[in-house]
Amino acid sequence: MPLAGVAGNQISYERSGSGEPLLLIMGMSGTAEHWGEPFLAELRRDFEVIVYDHRGVGGSTPLQGPITIADMAKDAAGLLQALGVDSAHVLGISMGGMVAQELALAHPERVRTLTLGCTYCGGEGSALATPEVTQKLTEAMLSGDRLRALRAAWELNVSPAMAENEEAYARFLDIGQRHAVAVPVIVAQMQAILSHDTCARLPDLAMPTLVIHGTEDQMLPVGNGRLIARLVPGAQLEVLEGVGHMFVWEMPEHSAQLLRAHSSVPA
Repeated sequence: MPLAGVAGNQISYERSGSGEPLLLIMGMSGTAEHWGEPFLAELRRDFEVIVYDHRGVGGSTPLQGPITIADMAKDAAGLLQALGVDSAHVLGISMGGMVAQELALAHPERVRTLTLGCTYCGGEGSALATPEVTQKLTEAMLSGDRLRALRAAWELNVSPAMAENEEAYARFLDIGQRHAVAVPVIVAQMQAILSHDTCARLPDLAMPTLVIHGTEDQMLPVGNGRLIARLVPGAQLEVLEGVGHMFVWEMPEHSAQLLRAHSSVPA
């Protein structure tokens, strides 16, 4: 992947497809490949898709010390500027949805439409993963057994039905084995998530906003999506029944169609 200079850092990115620009902001421990090829292929038909790796991930600048969600939003805005993109449709999932919130609040002129998937805004009424889910993920991540960590991540990020899809898991496993994210980077991202709070500021958003959340999300329960949709003026809420955290893996075609409709791209 090529590199873009952003405020003294190097951010690895990829542009593909044609149409209006769409910036995809990935979640915790994810890489540009974790969007999944079926979802990306659907989007490339209608958008110029821009994916990238956060600092500390892939070919981007190694992470030095702590980082905040606002820092990552500055990277996203800087990447758009470096690529000569004045504004883009923006989709952020999980931690990336938190980054997208901060990006939209700090630089509303850069966000044509905002889609917030399986994410969290902090504040009263929000909820992170349960202690049981957090313990299972942490124990697997710190076990030193890479396969155990990846299997636990898969099972906690998708619905029980999807967890049994071995073909999909094989694709997820391949990406994880080729693009490992260092544990200290994941820990720094976790700490950034814990301090994230845009709850009181979300009513300031004025761009068209779509909120997508699965009912079987174990990482960030669906109530978070409902709360965000209530807080953002005019936001549309799409609840996916029986779907887990990584909805773009479980429903790639439908997820892409939701983005097309939200961005007013003809089907």
